[in-house]
Amino acid sequence: MEQTKTLKKKRGLLFYISIYRKILIQDLKSKMSYRADFIISNFGMIISNMSGFVTFMILFHNFPSINGWNYYHMLFLYGFSLIALTPVQCFFDNNWNLRFMVRSGDFIKYCFRPINVFFYFISEVFDVKGLGQFAFGLGTFIYAWCHLGIPVTIVTVSQAVLFLLTASLFMIAIMNAAAATCFWIINSGYVMVIMNRFRDFAKYPASIYNKVFKFIFSFIIPIAFVAYYPSLVFITPDNVPLLTWLSPLIGAFFFYLSYKFWMLGVRRYDFTGS
Repeated sequence: MEQTKTLKKKRGLLFYISIYRKILIQDLKSKMSYRADFIISNFGMIISNMSGFVTFMILFHNFPSINGWNYYHMLFLYGFSLIALTPVQCFFDNNWNLRFMVRSGDFIKYCFRPINVFFYFISEVFDVKGLGQFAFGLGTFIYAWCHLGIPVTIVTVSQAVLFLLTASLFMIAIMNAAAATCFWIINSGYVMVIMNRFRDFAKYPASIYNKVFKFIFSFIIPIAFVAYYPSLVFITPDNVPLLTWLSPLIGAFFFYLSYKFWMLGVRRYDFTGS
């Protein structure tokens, strides 16, 4: 066991990138062998996300704006959130299986490999449905970007990439922490479902909520950082709050905390043999 832990510590970033590339290629090959399932899954994801698009159309047909946010502002937020939510959908979907693995005892196999347990477990699954979500989100994002007249420059594109990656960290952190509760709670599936439902709030500006909920969505369950705060860089470039500029650091901090919490559960599982 001690030798295994020593080997884990010696693994560098390039090693994990190489391993993940190999795992991903094999996983995609296996999924592409069932092309009909691949096409239907992505088409279904696009259709489900279109329902949100239709909701906005109906809503803004009757109301020209919501607390100062017009139709294209909301579409921008919607597209931004879909892109930001794609990494947790594609790369971290195996968190949904964690509670079953822990309960059955099959999770123990991850503890005896000379590789980071979190990486090993998460890398086993790549959810192709997220690609359909990404495609629809990107189309919506570009459509709203053009209608809002946001300039296309190296600065704005770089900011978009940075804040989209930053926004992803928050939802990943939320779902990591929710999944890790299975090491302490038997019926942790409810926690996963509830936390996943909060992603719907990311599609709306936090400014429409009262102070209590805005505080909760900013600092306790930081769903406002998935789209609202980073979007302000583009929607209100002359009035960007400090929280937006600090979001990359806050996102990294939340992700780190969720990772440590996840690994704390692993150590409990490993040491107790539960």
